[in-house]
Amino acid sequence: MTLTAVLHSEWIKIRSVRSIYGSLTAVLVATLTVTVLALGTIGQKQAQRAGAEPVFDAFYALNFGQIAAIAFGATAVSSEFLNGALRLSLSAVPRRSLFYAAKMTAIGGAALVVGLLTSFAAFLVGQLFLGEYAIDLGHPGALRAAFGGGIYLALMAMLAAGLTALLRSAVAVLSLLIPFLLIVPFVFVDVATSVVRYLPDRAGQLVLHQNPEGGLGPWSGLAVTAAWAAAALLAGWWAVRKRDA
Repeated sequence: MTLTAVLHSEWIKIRSVRSIYGSLTAVLVATLTVTVLALGTIGQKQAQRAGAEPVFDAFYALNFGQIAAIAFGATAVSSEFLNGALRLSLSAVPRRSLFYAAKMTAIGGAALVVGLLTSFAAFLVGQLFLGEYAIDLGHPGALRAAFGGGIYLALMAMLAAGLTALLRSAVAVLSLLIPFLLIVPFVFVDVATSVVRYLPDRAGQLVLHQNPEGGLGPWSGLAVTAAWAAAALLAGWWAVRKRDA
């Protein structure tokens, strides 16, 4: 089978499996819901505070969208390890590297499209609630943050997808990644700041700041997140090639 044909079949899987399609849709829904609730209630009050970051605050809800993105990446891969689905997939596409590349391309492409839509929508919808404090995409750093936010969501989905291919369990990956992202940075931020800034979420979210602080810039921070995702994808590729289906 050609790469195009395998890609088409993987896209059909994403659309037809309810848990996968639902988690992908949740990236947009969760982000917009939190945006409306947060900026619609305390957005203007937050904008008035000293040291407010209008660009970064506009993308606050991506913290919740990233959890849905992780869930999407994990469930899109873990479905292959249920009820012998991987054996069926490999019987149709015996070349494991081709199968893996097509699956990850389909997951990454879907996550990128939805991620960009989510990031831009969150920014534009959120500004509707800020009145005189609203900014537009022409504000310094805003357009870059909107594009970067979408890429960041896609990278987090790919990180989860690669780890799921390695561990063969969405539950294991979610149990590992979500506490790792939500708890570890806050526990070690005071004692290992130089290490924390290189964690995938902290580094990647630098692109959402108008003027990022520290040794990493907005795009170099996103490159760090991409390196985490690439490492996970390589580990997953090794696991799919070497382990029994």
